Amino acid sequence: MKFSTDRESLLNALQLVAGVVERRQTLPVLSNVLVVVDSGKLELTGTDLEVEIVARVQGVHVDNAGSSTIPARKWLDIVRSLPEGSDISVHQEAEQVEVVSGRSRFKLSTLPASEFPNVESGQNLVGFKVGRGNLKSMIEKVAFSMAHQDVRYYLNGMLIEHTADHLRMVATDGHRLAMVTSANTGGESDEASQSILPRKGVMELARLLDDSEDEVEISIGSNHFRLISPEMEFTSKLVDGKFPDYQKVVPQGGDKLILSNRQNLKAAFSRASILSNEKYRGVRLQLNQDLLRITANNPEQEQAEEEVGLDYSGGDLEIGFNVSYLIDAMNALEGDDVRVTLSDSNSSALVENPQDETTKYVVMPMRL
Repeated sequence: MKFSTDRESLLNALQLVAGVVERRQTLPVLSNVLVVVDSGKLELTGTDLEVEIVARVQGVHVDNAGSSTIPARKWLDIVRSLPEGSDISVHQEAEQVEVVSGRSRFKLSTLPASEFPNVESGQNLVGFKVGRGNLKSMIEKVAFSMAHQDVRYYLNGMLIEHTADHLRMVATDGHRLAMVTSANTGGESDEASQSILPRKGVMELARLLDDSEDEVEISIGSNHFRLISPEMEFTSKLVDGKFPDYQKVVPQGGDKLILSNRQNLKAAFSRASILSNEKYRGVRLQLNQDLLRITANNPEQEQAEEEVGLDYSGGDLEIGFNVSYLIDAMNALEGDDVRVTLSDSNSSALVENPQDETTKYVVMPMRL
């Protein structure tokens, strides 16, 4: 195997795949990136057996086609440290690969390509296309609500629901829920499907996407999620489990409506949170005619109180919430205004932008 290419193309491809490679692996080959060169094309693959990323570099000068695996982190650090605009040549010699650029020369140990595992994908059941920026925005609006290392393993990920009408993403940790919906751009199948992308897959996918309008191709099977674009291919195993019925969690028919400037309300919550209990983060909301009083206290007997004038009518109400969940929801919303819908002191709050029905946040109340 012998090829040469420019630093920038190789660096971009290595940065795409290296993010999924863990530094400490049970299998030594998983610390490496699979390198395949053939007829002017370089293909790099990184995996941790749950997520796999393939990056492609075109226009590579290939002297000898072949394949090998090279330590991902070391190779990335070498390429990153070389001067901009450098040309890099890579030459396999026995069980080592030589990386040469100008007067710099590095020799790295390799492992055979035959030892590198593939993430099994199986048959595709659903296929559709979506804009990169739209997909990235949808993920960012819900990902923060995923559970982290919950024993209910199906919560440690994000639900992707595809129907003839819409593409929807939902995440919940059991205390709050985030949901975003986008009109479906069409696809190979009109059948409704639900799949759970694991937490690592969600975070890697958000890292790989940009804000462009270019479309990417999505295919979902019984045990895999795959995204395909001209320069890369992303595959993740799916969580084998049933996601909760999120429709039952979204409050319906709340008669107490709060309308406020989003930034003003968020700032008041942020100030009150400074003196909230560091573990439970609870704040008390007292609602009266056109006035919200936010109070927080902690075990040191310290107290914060904020009063916010807003548009509210619906009777007096007192309710407690984890203030961090309210702030997260308002950070994720777009637009100047926010609407919070409540029913009573034991019911969840529905947080939305009044001009945008596509994004909803549900926050369960706390007993204070």
